[in-house]
Amino acid sequence: MTEDRPLLLDVTRLIARSWSRRLPTGIDRVGQAYLRRFALRAQAVVQHRGAVRVLDRPHSQELFDLLLGSDAGFRRRMTAFAPRALGWGRAPRPQPGTIYLNVNHTDFDLASHQRWIRAAGLRSAYLLHDLIPLTHAEHCRPHAVRRHRGRVLGALRHGAGIVVSTAAVARDLRDFARLEGLEVPPVLVAPIAGQRLAPPARNVPDPGAPARSAPARSALRRPFFLCLGTIESRKNHRFLLDVWGMLVRRLGEQAPELVIAGQWGAGSDPVRRRLAGDPALGGRVTLLERCGDDEVARLLAAATALLLPTLAEGYGLPMVEALQAGTPVIASDLPCFHEVGQGIPTLLPVNAGLHWETAIAGFAPGTPEHDRQHAAMARFRPPTWESHFDRVETWLSALGAAPAHAE
Repeated sequence: MTEDRPLLLDVTRLIARSWSRRLPTGIDRVGQAYLRRFALRAQAVVQHRGAVRVLDRPHSQELFDLLLGSDAGFRRRMTAFAPRALGWGRAPRPQPGTIYLNVNHTDFDLASHQRWIRAAGLRSAYLLHDLIPLTHAEHCRPHAVRRHRGRVLGALRHGAGIVVSTAAVARDLRDFARLEGLEVPPVLVAPIAGQRLAPPARNVPDPGAPARSAPARSALRRPFFLCLGTIESRKNHRFLLDVWGMLVRRLGEQAPELVIAGQWGAGSDPVRRRLAGDPALGGRVTLLERCGDDEVARLLAAATALLLPTLAEGYGLPMVEALQAGTPVIASDLPCFHEVGQGIPTLLPVNAGLHWETAIAGFAPGTPEHDRQHAAMARFRPPTWESHFDRVETWLSALGAAPAHAE
């Protein structure tokens, strides 16, 4: 990556997110981190319906500034910017051998994208966040499964290299490639960093309050556990509600509260129905659909523990963020959580309701497992973006061309 041959950074998904003003997911946050890192050295790539556009340096910098700014007014500014920057006239042609980087799962399953990579002679590197639509297709829409299969095949066949965040994802990738009879290009395992949440203010949200307020911790009616992340079937919220029903029947008024903080996602209808139709959960479960970083920080600081009952995961940013905040974690026993948690969280069998009920009911300051986690947190070494990018940039500088036989 030099001044005369800058990196090409795909920002298509970041444009779509800012346009929609939806809260950033983990994939979006990774894209934002890459943009902050490479903005001064990169040219922007935008894809739309199979067409690929490379912006020149001045227009790239203007677009990067838009994406790094506030979502407020983004549509108006983007509407003014697009006709002069993204007009489909003559676009800058990248030099052969230039690195193209796509970290947001954007359109590299399309034949038009792959033809562009080959015709331009680019060294393309893709970040694969996980292979969940292939390993756990039952939790994804058929269209999403088809597209992700195309992405993984595209990265294997046409990529000069692939970045993953855990060794668990690297194993899934190699297993899939073996089944498909494909060689695997160079793979870099580079853990990603959690969001650097600001230290919480003295007040925290009351999960039992009807309004979104932030009274002092002493105003909380009872201890609460936090489940953080998009509400979708693989995150297993429905199972967690079953566990809470068991806790309410067992403990009555002494049952802890559950706060679910996350946007609605695919396969969430059973959770909606359960919350609406089970009166026993009404006074024990609070849903917060839009939480900014400050509110997430306050919730993590006040929660007894973060709960991650997920059925499939490639990384688990909420686990990193909780451990950085000094908050214990109770999670499913998944390979990636062994890596990310560094032996600190309490890991329980997937969908083992009695195990989860017993662990949550007996988890409080002064109990053995709670205190074990707190003592172990002194050795937690959270991944940083600095270490991530040190690995990525060294790896990119040595990256060769994609296989000549790629078709």
